[in-house]
Amino acid sequence: MTKSAKLTFEKLSLPKGGTLILLSEEEGGLSPLGQSLDKETDQLISKAIKVADFKSKKNSLLEILSPGTTNYDRIIIAGIGIAENLSAVDARLIGGSMTGALLSKKITTATIIAENINISGDLDLAANIALGAALRQYNFDKYKKKPADSDKTNTFEIKSIAIQSANPSASKKLFNSDYDPLCHGITTARDLVNEPANILGPDEYAKRIAAMKSLGLEVDILDEKALKKLGMNALLGVGEGSRQGAYLAVMKWNGAPAKSKEAPIAIVGKGVTFDTGGISIKGAGGMEDMKGDMGGSATVVGLMHTLAKRKAKVDVIGVVGLVENMPDGMAQRPGDIVTSMSGQTIEIINTDAEGRLVLADALWYTQDKFNPKYMINLATLTGAIMVALGKDHAGMFSNDDELADMLTSSGNRTGEKLWRMPLGASYDKLINSQFADMKNTGGRWGGAITAAQFLQRYVNETPWAHLDIAGVAMASNKTATSQSWGSGFGVDLLNDWIKENFEG
Repeated sequence: MTKSAKLTFEKLSLPKGGTLILLSEEEGGLSPLGQSLDKETDQLISKAIKVADFKSKKNSLLEILSPGTTNYDRIIIAGIGIAENLSAVDARLIGGSMTGALLSKKITTATIIAENINISGDLDLAANIALGAALRQYNFDKYKKKPADSDKTNTFEIKSIAIQSANPSASKKLFNSDYDPLCHGITTARDLVNEPANILGPDEYAKRIAAMKSLGLEVDILDEKALKKLGMNALLGVGEGSRQGAYLAVMKWNGAPAKSKEAPIAIVGKGVTFDTGGISIKGAGGMEDMKGDMGGSATVVGLMHTLAKRKAKVDVIGVVGLVENMPDGMAQRPGDIVTSMSGQTIEIINTDAEGRLVLADALWYTQDKFNPKYMINLATLTGAIMVALGKDHAGMFSNDDELADMLTSSGNRTGEKLWRMPLGASYDKLINSQFADMKNTGGRWGGAITAAQFLQRYVNETPWAHLDIAGVAMASNKTATSQSWGSGFGVDLLNDWIKENFEG
């Protein structure tokens, strides 16, 4: 990951030179401090805005070089739209847009004047701009030894960004306590998804998770011997064709006050570090993207990282199944029947429907061992969810309306949007098998739904939600705060859900 610029929070005071970024509200003009520039500069800015027909729309930018008689190299006017309508997501995107401009212009230092002009609610504009700036600077460039000319913008590093506001101490406190840990969690998830599979196989992944003990997490790594003893034949079957091991990694954050201890929250992730499809091998086109088929597990790891860094006052269990799906002579075949940890038998129709097999054992283990209050799983599970929803929403399936509503609200607050999909008996019967208790695919129609129906058979009565993040975790839409192939989707969403509903 590219080294992030030093972010500082300062009192309002116009700097003497360099690059200055001023906020401009739609129909409201420049921020008050921005209006205190000398008369000549103020007239120059006004003329530039008029000539450019600059409307101060959200995330719009106007650059003015060597303005007036000032010592500024440039002044950048950043549109924020209607200030009173700004959300935290909007502020982060504005911070990302500003930082994108600094990167493209190769500007090493800048000052952002983040005055709270007509902002409703308790939005800390400066802290959210800082988070957006930090996220935008992420760039997975560790394997670029000699970047080409076209890559130089991506490898350029900003040295420092000063963000001025009316209450810099409050902004700094919020950023350090909440947003910096969140940023680290998101970038941890991005790093994992972006890593090539020859580096991040199940063996290495298990080692990296074990190292998270240094954050204060309890970590247990169950190897193949332990999984066999538990009867996790669904998970183990996926990894039979790989020379690497199969693992179940369990991370525990025990942050709830002793007097308020109750059942933990559990988050479960699919960690298929590379998915060839197995014997039902995929086509060659785009198979390189299957290094990201562990995106669900990356979200879990990133979330646990965030919770530990910010000392969250809640108990959370993170569980990830780590395997590699390869077409070896020992690989499982279509037509095989395996017995899952639950005792239910599964007919393998397609070895490329492997993620649900990993999750079946991981979900059963989690609900059986920890009896969680809520259980959520994340997985890059089906291409069918992208056919339904594209890359703007993750698909959500749930057996609990209250849980679904809470997650939807968190998705709206964070911009990591969810769309609830149906479950029902008519879909469930599509995975019935004539030879076993169920088969691992229900056919072409409703593929994302039948995959969710399969998972539901392993959660018992636990309030549960399945998030299919295939369209949003890798090769997703670029935004002002994420230019990365691996987005880290879900860390912000679940961190918000936990913070808003369980930390009081």
